[in-house]
Amino acid sequence: MEARERTGPLDGLRVIDMSGMISGAFATTMLGDFGADVVMVEHPEIPDSIREWPQKAKNGESLSWKSLGRNKRCITLDLGSEEGREIALLLIKDADVVFENFRPGTMERWGLGPTDVHAVNEEAIMVRLSGYGQTGPKAEKPGFGTVAEGISGWAHANGFPDREPLLPPISLADLTAAQFALQATLMAIFERDVGRGGSGEGQVIDVSLIEPLWRLRFGEVEAYDRMEYVRERTGNRHPGAAPRNIYETEDGYMTLSASNQKTFERVARAIDKPELINDPRFVDNETRVENAKVLDQAIEDWTKQRTTDKAVEVFEAHDAIVGPVYDMADIFEDEQYQARDSIIEVEDPDVGSIKTFAPIPKFSRTPGEVEFLGPRHGEHNEDVYLNELGMSNAEFAKLEETDVI
Repeated sequence: MEARERTGPLDGLRVIDMSGMISGAFATTMLGDFGADVVMVEHPEIPDSIREWPQKAKNGESLSWKSLGRNKRCITLDLGSEEGREIALLLIKDADVVFENFRPGTMERWGLGPTDVHAVNEEAIMVRLSGYGQTGPKAEKPGFGTVAEGISGWAHANGFPDREPLLPPISLADLTAAQFALQATLMAIFERDVGRGGSGEGQVIDVSLIEPLWRLRFGEVEAYDRMEYVRERTGNRHPGAAPRNIYETEDGYMTLSASNQKTFERVARAIDKPELINDPRFVDNETRVENAKVLDQAIEDWTKQRTTDKAVEVFEAHDAIVGPVYDMADIFEDEQYQARDSIIEVEDPDVGSIKTFAPIPKFSRTPGEVEFLGPRHGEHNEDVYLNELGMSNAEFAKLEETDVI
């Protein structure tokens, strides 16, 4: 069974997505954006939870699902039943990649673990996402991104020093794990198909929600090992660069970063304080970090007297690196987003014409596409089971009657 024809650099790649919620789903969304044929498996009676997430269109359709489920064909299948297992193995038999994010041990209990997968398809790459990973004393504990954001050390370092640790306003652990899962999948495909002639063998990729977010904290493991350094909350300041902050303006806020010397000197001139350049408190980045509070105050005394637009204009005239603080309404109006076609319009049978994220990054020759937004629950059952697996109408009807699909 070949992957259906798509456009994009991953055209020809077939992915069976048995994951739900966010981490695995966002990774397969990215694969689907760039041409992979993604077949998403949901339980017949328990749809993916994202289908109920806000915000919702007037007809009750979840716009979160419309975004996360795009470019995927959705089928229903009870993986825990014997018939469901057999059908799942038929789907896996011709797949390049299989994603799952159940609690460790669940797939093995269903007879769909790595040994079972590779028994029917030795070239399959099995991507496993879980809270703590497949091994270790905590492996079988349930884990959501919120817990990972705490255990990774991220929440401890996020926020202001006089306040409690701060969780992110997005599903950061899940989305970061998705990016690591995505790049790991492409690495494994390269090794199997290309590297040193291609091994021709599949493998298992084990992604926890904790480790990818923790891995972003470069330099901190080494710093603790050598100096017992523990990063504390610094608000919008960066512990390794100054000035770097959000600054209040007459009508809002703006961002500024000037960690290297030349950029800092441009900032000093822009705010009419060239004397800061030779001030011993600010002569290099290290001293500026030590005196960041004083430096930030000098900058904000200047920005508060100007509108955001005017402050940005002056800083940019001095070739400083600055920008406004946008909300989504601002993004929709921004000329840079518009010039790059970052927001595209797609027709959807449930919610009508709607704007969505364009596939990113941009490719010069094989760009991604949004073929359709998140489908209905089980929308592609007939397409996959009848047309691709070759079931008869009677077999299909029986599976529906017995709630296998």
